[in-house]
Amino acid sequence: SLEEARQKAADFLLGARQNLIFTPNPEMLVKAQNDPYFKEVLNRGELNLCDGVGLWLAMGGRSPRITGVDFITELCGLAEQKKYSIYLLGSQSDEVVKKAAENLEKKFPSLRIAGYDKGPEIEEIYPTPCPSPNRGGIKGGVEVEKINLVKPDVLFVAFGMGKQEKWLAENLSKMPSVKIGMGVGGAFDYLSGLTPRAPRLMRELGLEWLYRVWKQPRRIGRIFNATMRFTYLVLKEKI
Repeated sequence: SLEEARQKAADFLLGARQNLIFTPNPEMLVKAQNDPYFKEVLNRGELNLCDGVGLWLAMGGRSPRITGVDFITELCGLAEQKKYSIYLLGSQSDEVVKKAAENLEKKFPSLRIAGYDKGPEIEEIYPTPCPSPNRGGIKGGVEVEKINLVKPDVLFVAFGMGKQEKWLAENLSKMPSVKIGMGVGGAFDYLSGLTPRAPRLMRELGLEWLYRVWKQPRRIGRIFNATMRFTYLVLKEKI
């Protein structure tokens, strides 16, 4: 449940070890079928949240859906309450990450935002296709140095599906202050207010994907993977 996930995150912040939080959805699981390294990284997550109505249905409703955007606000509320600091990395846009930080600060006035950075160009992080561990791509670079200067407790990374999870798995140990590293995909776009989320009713009905296709027709290929291909793989597994 959301409350259980929040409590686990609170335990992470109090503990001595570093922790990865990922938000698997159908599209990510489809990708993991053809990317063994990504699959391995996802399975390393200390907390994997069910983000996607298709995944929720495939699991028989055993785990409630918790979106990455919603859990970011949960973590920020926890950080504000317990006096922890956060850092926002990624989105490739100064405007997006700055507005996301400003809006979080408005929502949580006492929240300590250690810093924010749009991050490098996506193709500088990992070339296409994404490499196996320690092959190609940058391994933290100046981003790690900037983060270590301000020593945040929670790090949100928005490099896009697959890349952010691999980057965190490879670089978290180089940032000893960070107790929680979380891949957040396009969450900064929504938090910035520059990209509207689906109406609440559509989100509650699990139709946020339909709203995204309407607003961003170029996502049709990704939606196909998250719906048709995922359904095929689930049925194939069950049969």
